[in-house]
Amino acid sequence: MKIKTSSLEDTKKLAYAFYSAIPDDGLFVTLTGDIGAGKTQFIRYVLEFLKVDKKVTSPSFVILNEYKTSKFPVYHFDLYRLEEKGLKSIISELREYSKTGYLTFIEWAEFALDEIPSNSLKINVEYDENDVDIRWFEFSSDKNSNKDFLDKFEKEVQK
Repeated sequence: MKIKTSSLEDTKKLAYAFYSAIPDDGLFVTLTGDIGAGKTQFIRYVLEFLKVDKKVTSPSFVILNEYKTSKFPVYHFDLYRLEEKGLKSIISELREYSKTGYLTFIEWAEFALDEIPSNSLKINVEYDENDVDIRWFEFSSDKNSNKDFLDKFEKEVQK
């Protein structure tokens, strides 16, 4: 499913639809795409709806930010600055936080050296080729394990 946003308000509405569809046992989400396109901002909005009262920042330099919510713990990884050696040092965390009971976001998942679980929900965020104010969010999954989420999410987006 590919969705166009043309403002922060559009992105916030999309994040609300996403938040509304998150299963009670969490989700493992990868984010890829253009630098500065809105991956972290999307996550900020989702966490705002989850009532995270802590400032949500990109974990570019710390690799992992943890947040507590009333539903489940949230883990936000950023792999952008990791090289292969650094990634190997956090593989056990990636595997641990891919289990149910967590909401895990992995930004720059393309650097994960095939350590991302195959049942992850994938979000790709790109600038429009003709208008830098427009972003395209594409949501997909290789496994049927996210079919219920994607169906519910699609209904929320159409509201």
